[in-house]
Amino acid sequence: MEGKTLARIAAAVFAGVAITATAIEMTREEETSADPAAAVVAPAAPDPLREGQRRCQRLGEAGARDAECLRVWADSRNRFLGLDRQRPSVPSNDDPVTKQTAPAEPSTTEER
Repeated sequence: MEGKTLARIAAAVFAGVAITATAIEMTREEETSADPAAAVVAPAAPDPLREGQRRCQRLGEAGARDAECLRVWADSRNRFLGLDRQRPSVPSNDDPVTKQTAPAEPSTTEER
């Protein structure tokens, strides 16, 4: 067999497979659920943590100094990591995340 003839046969087989697959896909019926209203997700109750995150987002850079934003971010981090399931999220004054601490002063003594 010559190379051109073999290429033409391969192209014809490929076209036949493509046409057959298209015909099968077009005749397939769509699967629909019995109750189209069931597909609609009901709105969830408002999440106070989400609202706190939005408030902190609106504060912008000032949110990094806001104690409430630090608490919201800590709660959000704990929820993401699954730590909120282990213990209840109760803000306390001993929580290091919510405490405002001054940065450590750099050492001014140099050794020569």
